[in-house]
Amino acid sequence: MLCGLLGEKLGHSHSPRIHKMLGSYDYCLFEKKPEEVESFLRNGDFSGLNVTIPYKKTVFAYMDEVSETASKVGSINTVVKDASGRLFGDNTDVYGFQKMLARSGVPVKGRKVLVLGSGGASVAVCHVLKEQGALVTVISRSGEDNYTNLEKHRDAALVVNTTPVGMYPNTGVSPLDLDIFPQLEGVLDIIYNPLRTELLLSAKKRGIAYENGLYMLVAQAKRSAERFTKQTIADSEIDRIYDALTKDLADIILIGMPGCGKSTVAKRRGELTGKPVYDSDAYYKTRFGKTPEEEILTNGEAVFRTNETAVLKELAGLSGIILATGGGVVTREENYNILHQNGTVIRLYRDPKYLAKDHRPLSKGRPIEELAAEREPMYRHFSDLTVNVTEGGGGAEVAAAILKALGGKA
Repeated sequence: MLCGLLGEKLGHSHSPRIHKMLGSYDYCLFEKKPEEVESFLRNGDFSGLNVTIPYKKTVFAYMDEVSETASKVGSINTVVKDASGRLFGDNTDVYGFQKMLARSGVPVKGRKVLVLGSGGASVAVCHVLKEQGALVTVISRSGEDNYTNLEKHRDAALVVNTTPVGMYPNTGVSPLDLDIFPQLEGVLDIIYNPLRTELLLSAKKRGIAYENGLYMLVAQAKRSAERFTKQTIADSEIDRIYDALTKDLADIILIGMPGCGKSTVAKRRGELTGKPVYDSDAYYKTRFGKTPEEEILTNGEAVFRTNETAVLKELAGLSGIILATGGGVVTREENYNILHQNGTVIRLYRDPKYLAKDHRPLSKGRPIEELAAEREPMYRHFSDLTVNVTEGGGGAEVAAAILKALGGKA
């Protein structure tokens, strides 16, 4: 049985990995231009399809039969072809969002919910919210309720983003400012790459409940797999696959004073987990043709810091990596969200008197203890947890300590 994902651009899809964990069927990516969709649906070699942007509404016209759910929402993301070639369309996004909403724990009955976007995913989200008694307002670019008059929705309790704003590789942007909504209790974003969009990071900083779209993706895939195979799959599989994916996709970001051992620990951590290892200082030379030391001595620290942020955007946007950063990344607040979008930021602490100073011009220019004291509150702000590096302790020992600090997670 051959199944797959139909869309226009599918380079970063996690669906093949998810379906490999759900069933024994083959699962491929079918990238099609708009003018190719009809011919592919009628003549393509497949048993079942998931459908993504921008074809969830397009495919509806080509179905021979649709489910009651798909009929209600007017959007299809799952297609099954029978032996005679007839096409059956369903919307498993509805099931996926039901699971995502339940996981968030945010109550919606009788409360105002803003849904950003009016595409195929939006209609499924709105359907679920209305069924659960929410007062739904769709925010679009040109509708009556749009991004220029958000002030009239200050009483919103939940925001759900169904647009691609903030999705990899165009990260670091948010569709709106959460400060507008003083009564906000939760933010859901159906984007799952990065794991934390700028919108979700804003919710995190405010202590508001938030959830990315990975759980919805896995849940709808589980329901799709049931359609493909005509077999029931336990709901526990959603959590199993979600946990495995989160473990694989999450980054480990190492911060700390120059000379605390970040590069060595990153290398050992990579050996333990098999994850790709990057060093922002080493990548800097590849990207700009100078080492950080050469850049600072030649053009000054300000130029280096600006370029360093550009390097972090490229590297921290990747999924499932280990990244050793330069000691001063914490001196620019804009780096906070960049480093937190995909993973856990771990601060390595070594007593300043044991820190190496070779090839570190900023450390040479003043007492290392003074520089460490100045940066201490910045490291505390940036880090999710701290691991102590004892004098004489090797990289493997610290890498193992990180594993323990993360509760055994990679």
